[in-house]
Amino acid sequence: MSSSPTAPRPVYANLLPPSWKTKITEWLKEDCPSFDWGGFVVGEDNKRATLFCKSEGCLAGVPFFDEVFKQLDCKVEWNFKEGDWLSSSSAGGKVKIPVATVTGPSRKILLGERVALNTLARCSGIATASGLFLQKARQAGYKGIVAGTRKTTPGFRDVEKYGMLVGGVDPHRYDLSSMVMLKDNHIWSTGSVTNAVHAARSVCGFSLRIDVEVQSYEEAVEAIKAGADVIMLDNMEGETLISNAKRLKEEYGAANQVGGYKFLLESSGGIDISNVKEGGHVDNCKCQSFLLMVSG
Repeated sequence: MSSSPTAPRPVYANLLPPSWKTKITEWLKEDCPSFDWGGFVVGEDNKRATLFCKSEGCLAGVPFFDEVFKQLDCKVEWNFKEGDWLSSSSAGGKVKIPVATVTGPSRKILLGERVALNTLARCSGIATASGLFLQKARQAGYKGIVAGTRKTTPGFRDVEKYGMLVGGVDPHRYDLSSMVMLKDNHIWSTGSVTNAVHAARSVCGFSLRIDVEVQSYEEAVEAIKAGADVIMLDNMEGETLISNAKRLKEEYGAANQVGGYKFLLESSGGIDISNVKEGGHVDNCKCQSFLLMVSG
C-alpha cells in the first residue's frame, strides 16, 4: 500500500487543487446549517479525543481530516503516516488501533467529528480496496497498469481519486476534460468509430489522448487505424479478452512490425478482485471503520 521503506513517501497532499479547503468549509456548513444544539450542551471546555481504527486497512485522507479540525481551531496529532497499513499487529495486538488524537474545545471536536470521520473512512476504504486489488494483480503476474475510473461520487471526487493514489493505483482521467473518452453513445451518434475519432482529434489537438471503447475485435482495428491512442476492450471476458488483446498487439503493434501503430490496450467491465487475472479498472468504493472517542 505504501512505497518502499528506503524511498521517500510521495506527498499526495501537494496535488490537491486550491479549491479543496473551501469544499470542507461547505461540508461543515451542510452538516450544521443552523443552531448547534449539541454543541451548546457540551460547551467550550478543552478535551482530547482519540481516533481509533476498528478495521484493518490503509490510512488515507489525512489532509482532509486535518483541515476539518483546523477550521474548527482544533489540533490533530497522528501516530501513523498516511499510506501506513493499519492492523492489530501495528498496534500491539489491540482491536481498536489508536491512530491520532484531536484536542480542542468540546463543541468544536464534536462539530467536526462526523465530517472528518466520514471523509477519512471513505478515503481509507478506497485506498484499501485499491491496494488489495493491485496486490492481487501483481501476485497473479499482471505487470500492467491498474487504474480507477471516473465513477466517483459528485462533490467527493478529490477525496476518492486521492484515495486511489494513496492505495497505489493509477487514477486514470480526473474528469471529462482530462482525456477524450469515446464510448458507445459517441460512436452511435457519429455513425462510426472512425467518424468519432476524427471529430475528436479535430478539436482536441495532439496533446490529448483519445480513448475509444470498443465491443469487438473489428471495432478495435477500426479505432487503431483511425488514430486512437487507447483501445478499451469493454466487457470482454476470459479467453475472448486475452486472445483479442494478443492478436491486436501482434498484428498492429509498432513493436512487431515496421510502420505499426502505437496504442495502449485497456480492459474494463465485469472485473473484480476475484477475477483480477484478466486486468482492468478499480471500481471498489468502500469505507473503512473509524471511531472518535472524547475524553477529559
